[in-house]
Amino acid sequence: MAGLIKRDDVEAVRDRARIDEIVSAHVTLKPAGVGSLKGLCPFHDERTPSFHVRPGVGRWHCFGCGEGGDVISFVQKIDGMAFAEAVEYLADRVGVQLRYEDSRTGTASGPARREEPGRRQRLLEAHRVAAEFYAEQLFAPGAQAARAFLAERSFDRADAETFGVGYAPTGWDALLRHLRGRGFTEPELVASGMVSQGQRGVYDRFRGRLVWPIRDATGAVIGFGARRLYDEDQGPKYLNTPETTLYKKSHVLYGIDLAKRAIAQSKRVVIVEGYTDVMAAHLSGVDTAVATCGTAFGGDHAKVVRRLLGDTTAGGGLQLASGASLGGEVVFTFDGDAAGQKAAVRAFGEDQRFHAQTFVAVEPSGMDPCDLRMARGPEAVRALVDARVPLFEFVIRTTLDQFDLDTVEGRIGALRTAAPLVAGIRDRSMQLGYARNLAGWIGIDTEEVRREVGRAASTPTRAARPDDRPARRRDADATDAAGGAPAVPVLAAPDPRDPVARLERQALIVVLQYPQHVPAAFDDLGEDAFGVPAWRAVHAAVRAAGGAGTGRTLGGGRWVESVVEQAPEAVAPLVTELAVAPVPEDRENVIGTYVTGIVHAVLDLGLTRRRADAMSRLKRIGADPDADAAELARLQQELLAIEAERRSLRESA
Repeated sequence: MAGLIKRDDVEAVRDRARIDEIVSAHVTLKPAGVGSLKGLCPFHDERTPSFHVRPGVGRWHCFGCGEGGDVISFVQKIDGMAFAEAVEYLADRVGVQLRYEDSRTGTASGPARREEPGRRQRLLEAHRVAAEFYAEQLFAPGAQAARAFLAERSFDRADAETFGVGYAPTGWDALLRHLRGRGFTEPELVASGMVSQGQRGVYDRFRGRLVWPIRDATGAVIGFGARRLYDEDQGPKYLNTPETTLYKKSHVLYGIDLAKRAIAQSKRVVIVEGYTDVMAAHLSGVDTAVATCGTAFGGDHAKVVRRLLGDTTAGGGLQLASGASLGGEVVFTFDGDAAGQKAAVRAFGEDQRFHAQTFVAVEPSGMDPCDLRMARGPEAVRALVDARVPLFEFVIRTTLDQFDLDTVEGRIGALRTAAPLVAGIRDRSMQLGYARNLAGWIGIDTEEVRREVGRAASTPTRAARPDDRPARRRDADATDAAGGAPAVPVLAAPDPRDPVARLERQALIVVLQYPQHVPAAFDDLGEDAFGVPAWRAVHAAVRAAGGAGTGRTLGGGRWVESVVEQAPEAVAPLVTELAVAPVPEDRENVIGTYVTGIVHAVLDLGLTRRRADAMSRLKRIGADPDADAAELARLQQELLAIEAERRSLRESA
């Protein structure tokens, strides 16, 4: 596997991918002053637009929910992608050939994930054409069995079209001939997984089956799932695309393209067990439903879900001044039978990968969402999800059901079996709470349960999982966070009523957005020039990036990105906010004068502070009868110099 994407290539993607074009695919943007656009935020519900995009600096920020970043971070959040996935997606769109570095040696390894320029796009196009072909075949004369399958489950033609459901004809080469006719080569088709290689040549993988297109978060078709329809078909009930460069079943969630927006807004994801369950859930109003594709829910799926919920670290989200953090609900729906209970227990092992509350929704009579919708209507599907119970409780109580709690032996056996489950809960408060609950469910003294949980916690019962590793900071170009995040320092929000805070904020806004108009004297300001702690931290990042002089050289997005890179993790969002914030006077013919005036006001404020400090020292020393005459003279000269500088500054203004 290739290592990190080369930094120069990441920068090239940022430069070429126009943020207004990428965002406009998801948000209706309208002009909001010179060089600024705004619209309704896609990440939270709002009626008044607070989502701003400034193409000139390549940044976006929502002043309602606080989210913000560059074009890459927008794709990450809107499509639930990891950093490298978002870069690769944008690189394909804008024609940047990516190179990778060996993570062990730091040497370039070439375009390891792309066998040749445009290869990925060719495979995606082949899948798109195939999906259209299958969808057309669903309404052809030979697809009666496929249409009957859907009708029996209360799905009509409009539903099939919404989800792109299609039909693979029974012949051996119907799709093969169609794709060849569209110019795709045999090696491309084999690489796509849509055709198989046999002794007599290639042939269609899916034949005589109902077919669902499997899309990634961007809506691109990357594979297919196919359901057997005919008794003479000796293949498995469900057949999926094999592992390809596009399709990795451990990373794929069916329905993610339809659910991602609702998941990001509601902070809830509902995980069901099949394609028809996803359809039934969405058609019943549960528009956050997704499903795995031919495999159990695993660690890589958990990473995808964390990103959809806005929790991109293994240990927690961005700490806000209020103490709140990003999170959400993960709801698993399982059949009520033994297999469903086993699946829930297996999901328990993944639960603590989420910075979220995790629940189970089980229909007592064993019906899945598709059956439930047919039998009792859409309201019953919504009620199933609303009646969810915490996953910890479900797993523990399911375990207790194996024992006869009316006997001493049964109670002791239940305690010894359930105690390791409680001990495995990492949240200490939740662990103590479930220890008390366990005592009540079994009918054993709470202290005895706590002792047994303590013994289970001190007994090694498993190998450390990847997310048990010590926390580390996530590298900007890494594909995923491998461990928990460090504690994020909290910066108090400046008081908007404070005139000094407002002035300092406006000065940083113009320095980030219009460095070409900033007077050179700004870069002479020292580290204590800004009085508000938050703005002092941003100013420190500006200074570390080389000051406004460097901004004049780099310009636009490169300048802001360099400041973001120099900013601590808690400060970087403030840089983005300031880089996108509206400027009260941004007309081209007066912006230079406005910027100069703001910067001069900050310089004047700094001189006023220096004058007050010098006057205070002079008074203290002058009150001392044994004061050093030379020090008094020096302070007097310093005051004269400050006054002269203030006078010159005001005259130039």
